[in-house]
Amino acid sequence: MKKIILVLLSMVMITASCQKKATESTEKNNASIYETLDTQAFATAIKNQAEAQIIDVRTPEEFASGHLDKAQNLNWNATEEFEKGVAQLDKSKPVFVYCLAGSRSASAAKKMQELGFATIYELEGGYQKWRAAGLADATPAGGMTQGDFDKLLDTDKKVLVDFYTTWCGPCKKLKPTLDKIATEMSDKVVVVRIDAEENLALAEALKVEGYPTLMVYENKKQVWRYLGYLSEEELKKQLQ
Repeated sequence: MKKIILVLLSMVMITASCQKKATESTEKNNASIYETLDTQAFATAIKNQAEAQIIDVRTPEEFASGHLDKAQNLNWNATEEFEKGVAQLDKSKPVFVYCLAGSRSASAAKKMQELGFATIYELEGGYQKWRAAGLADATPAGGMTQGDFDKLLDTDKKVLVDFYTTWCGPCKKLKPTLDKIATEMSDKVVVVRIDAEENLALAEALKVEGYPTLMVYENKKQVWRYLGYLSEEELKKQLQ
């Protein structure tokens, strides 16, 4: 009887071991490669991958202003459109994903990972870093020139510059405060809001790396700079 029990226990242990190995094997096969690469590594990886699928997850307007060569636009902010587009991709081939600064591409890459894509590369710092590195585009970015910007500073008043994007939550939250300051302090402050997506070259030249980016100029010289949201009280302190 004891021998029979020992045999049965042995069989149960062997079965459990086999099931565990099978599960581990399945998890290993389903695991995907997900890497965040800097601009040079991203460009090199694309060059070395003949079957690279380059995905720009920005809005169509952003895409039209400039994008990587051979990139396909799948707007992350349009959920249904994004999901339909992703469904047309080959999960076995490498995917290269980017946005403007990195936030949306990170979310999109994680979603693709959940959907079972084998190899995913995300561009660190997004299209903004790509252009700052002087890498090739399919479409040149236009917008305000440095000369145009300098003309805005030609005043005896302080100039408060706000670099924003239309999809940035803190930027939207800050806008009413800026509008209020523009009205209440019009005698000594000029408020200038610049859409970074439409003026990428200028944003790069002024080293704008996130949104909102606030700058205060006095006598054409930058005297203060801040990245992120500020309350009305905190912002007014910088303008006194």
